[in-house]
Amino acid sequence: MSDILKYIEDNPKETQRLIGLEYEQLQQLIQNAERLHHEKQVLLESKKVRIIAGGGGRKPKLSMTEQIILTLVYLRHMTTFQLLGIQFGVSESTANDPFNYWLPNLRELLPSSLLEQVKKTLLTMK
Repeated sequence: MSDILKYIEDNPKETQRLIGLEYEQLQQLIQNAERLHHEKQVLLESKKVRIIAGGGGRKPKLSMTEQIILTLVYLRHMTTFQLLGIQFGVSESTANDPFNYWLPNLRELLPSSLLEQVKKTLLTMK
């Protein structure tokens, strides 16, 4: 478990400051994101033609919850993936990959106004 996830679970009132959502909103978002992920995985699996049974391969270094929180931390603070990797105890590319996976999924779940705030922040930084 990452230090940030442990901190959020130990201090739920600080969630707003860390990722821009209340703790209850975060829990609901995580549930919805995991449900969406599973639906997409089932759809992908139904289209695959497998020669080798599924379930093999390397297990992810971050749990789904940690990946979602990593994405939200990035959106909130616009830090580098190198720093995110350090915060979550993974490499820079391991921090980048979940972000690129979860961003489109969170776009489906989050109100567009929240994403617009992120875009405005990016434009003012340039």
